[in-house]
Amino acid sequence: MSAAQGSTGNVIAAICSLFVPGLGQLVQGRVLSALFWFLLACVVGAVVFLFSLGLFGGFGWLLVSILSCIDAARYRR
Repeated sequence: MSAAQGSTGNVIAAICSLFVPGLGQLVQGRVLSALFWFLLACVVGAVVFLFSLGLFGGFGWLLVSILSCIDAARYRR
């Protein structure tokens, strides 16, 4: 995949990260970053779910997914 910001590889990685946080980083070969984003999504999702009594259960996961997507799209080797 190309190393430039906004390249096809980064766009594909960003789309992957939108569905599962960290998946785009894994596609780019950044294993520790992928693990960080996935664990962060799990923790934030659980905390938001508990504090909102289940009303906004997916909001934490969505927020971290968007941030992970931005990180994957802006990655430069």
